[in-house]
Amino acid sequence: MMLRLNPSEHGWMTALSTNAVMDALDADGGGARFVGGAVRNALLGEKVGDIDIATPLTPDEVIRRLTRAGLGAVPTGIAHGTITAISSGKPFEITTLRRDVSTDGRRATIAFTDRWDEDASRRDFTMNAIYAARDGTLFDPTGGQVDIAERRVRFVGDAATRIREDYLRALRLFRFHAWYGRGPIDATALAAARTEKAGLKTLSGERVQKELFRLLQAPDPIPTLQTMESAGILAEILPQPLSIARLSAIRTLLAARGRHPIPAVSLMAMLPNEEAARRASTDLRLSNADRDRLMHIAKRDDGIEASLSQQAARHLIYRLGAARFEDELLLEASETPHDSRWDVLLSEAENWKAPKFPLDGRDAMDAGASEGPAIGRSLKAVEEWWAAENFAPTRPALLRKLKEFLAAGGA
Repeated sequence: MMLRLNPSEHGWMTALSTNAVMDALDADGGGARFVGGAVRNALLGEKVGDIDIATPLTPDEVIRRLTRAGLGAVPTGIAHGTITAISSGKPFEITTLRRDVSTDGRRATIAFTDRWDEDASRRDFTMNAIYAARDGTLFDPTGGQVDIAERRVRFVGDAATRIREDYLRALRLFRFHAWYGRGPIDATALAAARTEKAGLKTLSGERVQKELFRLLQAPDPIPTLQTMESAGILAEILPQPLSIARLSAIRTLLAARGRHPIPAVSLMAMLPNEEAARRASTDLRLSNADRDRLMHIAKRDDGIEASLSQQAARHLIYRLGAARFEDELLLEASETPHDSRWDVLLSEAENWKAPKFPLDGRDAMDAGASEGPAIGRSLKAVEEWWAAENFAPTRPALLRKLKEFLAAGGA
């Protein structure tokens, strides 16, 4: 297998911000290596985002060295040996080599070590346990390069043991396969996830939500979700019965437009009804924004259907906003995905920009409306007339209509 990465081909390895951090850690023979997603993605030929670094230095020594070098040092997870360095405004997560002392399925008690193989043995997947020195030399104690070459997500050591250490790893298996795997999921890993699936109920909703949403954002999560459903994994974390076919229909509809659904829409596409959406919102500890979006979609009570005229569609887009209109449209479209009229309506949501109503309370008062509820009533009446006229009347025409309404005793 490859013995090293060529730093000249990987700008993230030689960037000034990276060099500043590595110089600080390597001073006086400190020792540091890149690890995790950056190395994995570099070997896969995919974009590198966050850069994680492992070091035998203790957290206190890491902070001392970073500070001495004039870099930021934030103790983001110091109890577990993690310090975030800030170099030229970019964060680098630095973690001291460690080994597990005990685990309970949700959290681990760790001890620091100076052995790279011990650190590797506690990581989740072999593709995440490859270390790269500054010159690109690779240290691969678990055979991760072979698995990367075959696009296989394989646990480090015994799969069931890894999952029992942290049950979230059962979900991470599927998320990583959806993003980086190819073909069937590793049989040993799948069997262990199926056997240990009950442990998922011990996890916090926030942790489950984070993994699930990341999986739903994969380029094509459908085959992985189908495997999860067959293995009984989804039944442990989501209300039943689910409809992966509905999500597949929505993804197909959007893929033709070069788009993917947001996680909240994907989630609602799978859920059976409004009550299930409410339960999922609570169980997954959704943010207020995601919860509200999910529940709006679940109600589906705004009369969106394939037969909508352009004018009717624009009225709804104006009233609901383009995002909510599209959310509800996608759920409706998933029932009859081959109806070409849905595509026309999606184009309307994407391309038509709802105009801003050009009148406000000051205009109503200048036209003679008395203070209080009368202002809102008069403006609402004129706005409804404006929408019925397909938003065509200009501001002068709207002001005349406002005066007519008030003169007729409308306020």
